[in-house]
Amino acid sequence: MPDEYSTMSSGGAGDATVRASGGGDDHGIGWVIFAGTMLMIVGILNFIYGIAAISNSKFYVRDAQYIVSSLNTWGWIILIIGVLQFFAAISIWGGTEWGRWVGVLTAGVNAIAQLIFLPAYPFLSLALFAVDILIIYGLLAYAGRKGPAGTAAGY
Repeated sequence: MPDEYSTMSSGGAGDATVRASGGGDDHGIGWVIFAGTMLMIVGILNFIYGIAAISNSKFYVRDAQYIVSSLNTWGWIILIIGVLQFFAAISIWGGTEWGRWVGVLTAGVNAIAQLIFLPAYPFLSLALFAVDILIIYGLLAYAGRKGPAGTAAGY
């Protein structure tokens, strides 16, 4: 029997899972992939919804009052955030450190923008806000971990 089976009984259930899977280097990779995927989806949605807001389509609530500026301005902001999120997601999947930080930054800015964008489409804004929080958690908690050999364990 390989040595990994003998060590499974000595630790807790979490240790057994990590050892049986071949080591702790890939712990949290699921969260990083999830964060990158959600960042890509939110980025595409922000791009589409930004275009809808810029073109004054009938998609958004009419006569909504905003804290700052108008629906057109927030459409441009959401569109730019969406483009940045799209490229950050590609970078996260590529394993770059800057992609992680751009992802965290754009998810944070988008979370704030969605709360300000709340009068335009309330349920969509709250759903995207919740996804942004999960993206930030996944990227901060797991993406920057270093493995035993000094390689990034989250990628």
